[in-house]
Amino acid sequence: MHATTIRPPAVAGMFYPADADELREWLTGLLESAKTDQEAVKALIVPHAGYIYSGSVAASAYARLRNLTHTIDKVVLLGPAHRVGFRGIAVPTVERFATPLGEVTLDHRRLKALTARPEVLASDLAHAEEHSLEVQLPFLQTLLGNSFELLPLLVGMTTPDVVAYVLRELWDDEKTLIVVSSDLSHYHDYKTARRLDRETSTAIEQADIDALNGDRACGYLPVSGLLQVAAEHDLHAHTIDLRNSGDTAGSRDRVVGYGAYVFD
Repeated sequence: MHATTIRPPAVAGMFYPADADELREWLTGLLESAKTDQEAVKALIVPHAGYIYSGSVAASAYARLRNLTHTIDKVVLLGPAHRVGFRGIAVPTVERFATPLGEVTLDHRRLKALTARPEVLASDLAHAEEHSLEVQLPFLQTLLGNSFELLPLLVGMTTPDVVAYVLRELWDDEKTLIVVSSDLSHYHDYKTARRLDRETSTAIEQADIDALNGDRACGYLPVSGLLQVAAEHDLHAHTIDLRNSGDTAGSRDRVVGYGAYVFD
């Protein structure tokens, strides 16, 4: 990993505003509208649709970081691969990830160490067009600035145990935040989606990994890995928000579910 390149934003202008000022205005509005009464957070699960659809749900979890700006210096960010198929977990070789709000430096030493495991591969191709991680960065930059180091992990065809192993390696102390990116059910009618997503939220809160699958949450593998390791640290998920695209900006005929969860 001796690259000197930058991953440019792939979905700016589609999933979120490409103009920095407009993006800041969006994020400020979303975060100010989010209610929060909690400070100590180790991990989050947040959705990754376009901001018009899931931004307010994600903001309800991210708002918990308001008082941690000077505490968190590393973010481990996991999400499911949508664009490229591969086995294992993909880490990038680029030095930085860019968004309209600036550049975030990657922790190359830790990323390179992970590739010693056969389940972890270095692949910029896997990351190049992926939205599940990118859409989280402007939230993190707004709340933490650009001084934190990022470990972006894209999860392909693997197992929760592999994800859990990697998370144990990176868990560290209170200065490290874990963020898992996942939407919930896809393309059911509104009533069905509400039922399925409530069941999924219960499974997440109870760490019932056997109840999770790709039909319930596109990021069920990183979610399941997080649930395993969180339980080892006596941390449990709490549902902060649970809605779907029919509640925010879309039709109720075919909706996508969004949940926000915090671990404390």
